[in-house]
Amino acid sequence: MLSTSELDTLAQQAVVDAYNEYEQLSAFHAVIEDHLIVPFQTTILGVEATVTKIDLLPGSGIVAICTREKHIRAVGILDLPTPPPTGAE
Repeated sequence: MLSTSELDTLAQQAVVDAYNEYEQLSAFHAVIEDHLIVPFQTTILGVEATVTKIDLLPGSGIVAICTREKHIRAVGILDLPTPPPTGAE
């Protein structure tokens, strides 16, 4: 687990060239998409699902696209349970 100081440093690196909230959100999305290894398994409301991709949706922010059989659901990235998958740092 990273310390608060390490997390602050990573966040600053991610948004160094961002000039507004949308650019900051886009920068975080790009970093997460580059480093998070997908697919990975997670549990949503007690049901196993597979996170197949990370997306940036207007009005929702950064979301994990979760699938189970024929069902697809976007879940806020911060709403995913812990422990985090490889690359979540």
